[in-house]
Amino acid sequence: MIHVRGLTKHYSDLRRGKFVAVAGISFDAGAGQIFALLGPNGAGKTTTLRILSTVLRPTAGTVRINGYDVVSQPAEVRRQIGFMSANTAVYDRMTAWEMVEYFGRLHGIAPQRLAERMEALFDRLKMNDFRDVLGAKMSTGMKQKVSIARAIVHDPPVVILDEATVGLDVLAARALLRSVAELREQGKCVVYSTHIMREVEKLCDQVAIIHRGRILAQGTLEELRQQYHEQDFEELFFELISAHECDEADLAALR
Repeated sequence: MIHVRGLTKHYSDLRRGKFVAVAGISFDAGAGQIFALLGPNGAGKTTTLRILSTVLRPTAGTVRINGYDVVSQPAEVRRQIGFMSANTAVYDRMTAWEMVEYFGRLHGIAPQRLAERMEALFDRLKMNDFRDVLGAKMSTGMKQKVSIARAIVHDPPVVILDEATVGLDVLAARALLRSVAELREQGKCVVYSTHIMREVEKLCDQVAIIHRGRILAQGTLEELRQQYHEQDFEELFFELISAHECDEADLAALR
């Protein structure tokens, strides 16, 4: 479904010169799988997902989604994906139903099929009790559900979620995680960006730990635990990040 090879993204910075946001990362994610990009804030997760979603162009490397290249075939890629982030906006003057319907029409779904699809989505995501609520009056959890529904209304094979539970209370976060698990059960390929270890442990089949634009380790949770001889995944994560920062500090001192 998703094949990333040597993905690199540079930015120009007036004070620092060239800033490397993503430094030659590679990974694969398949159907019926939740692939986690786990890392602290500023690790390069969002930049990576924006490239996958055709919002940003890579500096180097290749990304193919369901056979389509994100640079040369962006329109085809957009048909294959649903994208949602914690910053996805919800229109204040549209109801939940109107918003999801609007995005379904943008995707060219026929009216009858769209109505059937929306009824199924609103039932599955438990959105019927606020289907007529305006965006301005929705809670954060309601807005996140609307964002998921509009991201998957066209039934894409690939779903990209960037820090989807940020700002949610415990109950809303649990409901959203259940929805993500259901996407896997439907055979979707889900790329899930987070910095919350508990979410990774509950949800994800494959994990890539990313820090300062580089993937430090990747594999299943069990593979990583065996490789680094650490059963506590949070401790494993912190040890990897700390070791990487120490290495960078040593290199800087030698310059």
